[in-house]
Amino acid sequence: MQFEELVNTLTERLSSGLFIGGTISQPRMKSDELKRVRLKPVELQGELHIQFEYQYERILNHENIPLNDLHNKLKELLERFRQAHMEFSNEKVQIQISKKFKVLWRSEKSTSEKVVDLSHNRKKNYLLDENTPYPFLIRLGVQTPEGKVRNQHYDKFRQINRFVEFIDDSLAHLPTNRTIRILDFGSGKSYLTFALYHYLRIEKGLDIKVTGLDLKKEVIEECSLIAKDLNYDDLEFLVGDINEYNEETSVDMVVTLHACDVATDMALARAVKWDAKVILSVPCCQHELFNQIKSPTLDVMLKHGLIKERFSAIATDSIRAELLSLVGYEAQLLEFIDMEHTPKNILIRAYQTGRKATDDEFNTYKEFRNLLNAAPFLENELKELLP
Repeated sequence: MQFEELVNTLTERLSSGLFIGGTISQPRMKSDELKRVRLKPVELQGELHIQFEYQYERILNHENIPLNDLHNKLKELLERFRQAHMEFSNEKVQIQISKKFKVLWRSEKSTSEKVVDLSHNRKKNYLLDENTPYPFLIRLGVQTPEGKVRNQHYDKFRQINRFVEFIDDSLAHLPTNRTIRILDFGSGKSYLTFALYHYLRIEKGLDIKVTGLDLKKEVIEECSLIAKDLNYDDLEFLVGDINEYNEETSVDMVVTLHACDVATDMALARAVKWDAKVILSVPCCQHELFNQIKSPTLDVMLKHGLIKERFSAIATDSIRAELLSLVGYEAQLLEFIDMEHTPKNILIRAYQTGRKATDDEFNTYKEFRNLLNAAPFLENELKELLP
């Protein structure tokens, strides 16, 4: 099979309505920042699209391609990669593309026919099923006593499920031979804290101990009452400040949700020093860099207050992820909630790897920091661990 024939064939097959999903991988250039692309069919406004999920080292992006534009997109990607795996309702296909763009096509018929899922919002794939009553969701008012998601709380239900997906992805990084210690800083009303506990303890049967920490006494009292009513014996809520909590010497997972400004950095620093295996952090109110940033090179952009505010937030989270990578974590910036339902929100996900950063990597970070005239709080907190 020739390369152009491959592109034409895949375009036709992916448009047939029989496509289940696939992956394009193995970039030709080692320097290519795009590592792999996952594909799946979705239905948008009654029309079939193919969703492309672009997986970089530390970030995921999504793009929904209409069928009319599919040929050009496939050609562009297949020119950059050497391998593809595609699954159809009755067949699996493995594709290898040589240096000279010769194509090897291997096909394997499926023993049973799969059903194509065109659900864009992954309704059928929720880890917490929307038609199943969950005591904690009923108690928190997300579900009715009959187990139906309340209309006004459907976005919250989706957010909870998205968070549970992150928790599920983290399981391989958590210990299996002892109690898993988890801290949630700035737990607030604790929708996600209860979801975390339910999924790990009730659904997965893991041995865990979870503490939610917040400054609001009345909120902590209410959450403690709910935990007691649900018989969540290993979930506790305490009134306290992130920087003054000194009850632990080692923690396995640290969660921070909307800890304002440098409170997020405090929590990240504590997590690193506690040797946390998993960090999940949703920052907010990134004011520190906004007040520091001074870069004549960027004045065309930064002279606009709105743009400066948004850039400062993005740059702050980029700095946080980079600092985590410099102290032995694999850090990614991920979209927490889909754009079409609620405003975009970034989640920092970091897994401990123990990898030692090089001086060149640290110097690259410093060049970016110096460009912005920044003095990040988190860098100062982690200075003893940096290269």
